[in-house]
Amino acid sequence: MDLHRTSIYNQMDYSRDSKEEKPSTDERLDSGLDSLKEEEYQAVAAEIRALHLQSEPKQAAVTGELQHWTTHITEDGDTLLHLAIIHEAKDYIKQILELSKNTEFPDKQNDQRQTPLHLAVITNQADVCERLLVAGGDPTLVDCNGDTPLHIACRHGNLPCFSVITQNCLPQHLSTVMAAYNYHGQNCLHLASVHGFLSLVENLVDLGADIDAKEQRSGRGALHLAVDQQNLLLVQLLLRKGADPNLLTSAGHTPFHLTHGRDNELIRLELYSLTKPGLRELPDSEDDDSEEEEEEDEEDDEVVYDDIQWNGH
Repeated sequence: MDLHRTSIYNQMDYSRDSKEEKPSTDERLDSGLDSLKEEEYQAVAAEIRALHLQSEPKQAAVTGELQHWTTHITEDGDTLLHLAIIHEAKDYIKQILELSKNTEFPDKQNDQRQTPLHLAVITNQADVCERLLVAGGDPTLVDCNGDTPLHIACRHGNLPCFSVITQNCLPQHLSTVMAAYNYHGQNCLHLASVHGFLSLVENLVDLGADIDAKEQRSGRGALHLAVDQQNLLLVQLLLRKGADPNLLTSAGHTPFHLTHGRDNELIRLELYSLTKPGLRELPDSEDDDSEEEEEEDEEDDEVVYDDIQWNGH
């Protein structure tokens, strides 16, 4: 199964919906609890026990032979490790990782290209995230949305998993995943900002994330997103951390421009004195939202596909 690693400039899939939506549990888990009935899960558990995972890990390492249980794949592409994480079978997870440490097995991706680390974040198992990283799990692999496990943690405000990933992955991996864009053109800082997770935003900036990185679709930075969400505390935090108040979007708008027609006068006051006088007035009569809609319409007109596949999808 191919491994899909993140790239700082991941190409966006323009055939996808441009709006980020929080997926349900069924949508986020490839197998999910509902698709594996209790009797089926018990059968899998019995199979794991029958495979004698409690056998000596050293013996498996010495032989170097691929164990039968590592080739067991469900119809959804899940390995036994995926299933153990979905069902929070801690003992099985520990035994499987002891036997597969420093092999490619902990990085196997299912049909949604989710690694076990993705599922550990989705199911909020920070301890499992740590075990996977210690066992050699790769945090730069992306799922079918272009998300690394850190992207998912930032989208859902999962501070425990965020902390484990940032503290246990290699420095070069951390810089890569923080700078990487998913297929919606957003990096980890954008996701944390648009959902208003102040502690994650502060941690990302302290860890070296580019505070002025722009979304690939609109060209908005984290400060623009904070204004768009009318989040005064986030605006103040980003300014305190050094965000550029004169950063321009693809349409030529500063964060101050986005305060026009908005209710929060305190945000407007925060940005007014920091914005260059020549950048305080809107560049034209249209507001930001209408320009953005026009840009999206132009993109739709330019990127028209019938039965042609784009980027393999």
